Amino acid sequence: MAHSHLAEMLDLDAEVLQEYHRDVITWAGSLVPARPRIIDLGAGTGTGSLALARHLPDAEVTAVDVDDEMLEHLRHRADELGLGDRVRTVQADLDQPWPDLGPADLVWASASLHHMADPGNALAQALATLRPGGVMLATELDSFPLFLTGTADAGLEERAHAALAALRDEAGLHMHEDWGDRLAKAGFAVEEERRADIDLRPPLPPAAGRYAQVSLGRMAPRLEGRLDPADLAALEALAAGVADRDDLTVRTTRTVWLGRRPVA
Repeated sequence: MAHSHLAEMLDLDAEVLQEYHRDVITWAGSLVPARPRIIDLGAGTGTGSLALARHLPDAEVTAVDVDDEMLEHLRHRADELGLGDRVRTVQADLDQPWPDLGPADLVWASASLHHMADPGNALAQALATLRPGGVMLATELDSFPLFLTGTADAGLEERAHAALAALRDEAGLHMHEDWGDRLAKAGFAVEEERRADIDLRPPLPPAAGRYAQVSLGRMAPRLEGRLDPADLAALEALAAGVADRDDLTVRTTRTVWLGRRPVA
């Protein structure tokens, strides 16, 4: 169940934040040659892979993830959309030596680098996968989505996020890296950094309510023993009823870095 909720949350993120995602996909499309070969690292449910394949009808996309259930979901969606002949999946642990994925014109890494045990090694392998002059677009979250307004609810949401941030730090996730510096140290020429401060206000589409429900619902089980019991109970109650609220917002920050493999 937790796995299916993660998959749904990834799909909802693309749906609710569609304007942001469309802008980044359009930018990616402007950077590649005709008939580009694209590698999606940590592809998850394939929101990036499928959007790139739809936006670039001559592209071949290879979606790489360690989780075969996610890749199965991706393959099903690709077939539904008539993209199955241009989107292939590769099951691989990106913390290990990579299978031969190149040569690629674009490496796409959306909110996946912070999961790597050794991001520097992953970036070095990404550089080697690119053709000279090829580009990497790396996106990371500066903040996870916030949905609630009002002093009490917003305060509870912030406390829950702080507790989750501590868990991520303990797990060794690379949430607050200087990815521009990381790219440069791996050998990329860092050409641009774009920050998107997303702040969606009511009225929001119904998908936003479900996005909030799934996001908050996934938080509560992970915070047992880490959050005050009264806060935990209040968070569970909020998650149960949040989809029907008309005062929801969606506030989050994403940053995208463009790195290019030098030609010489």
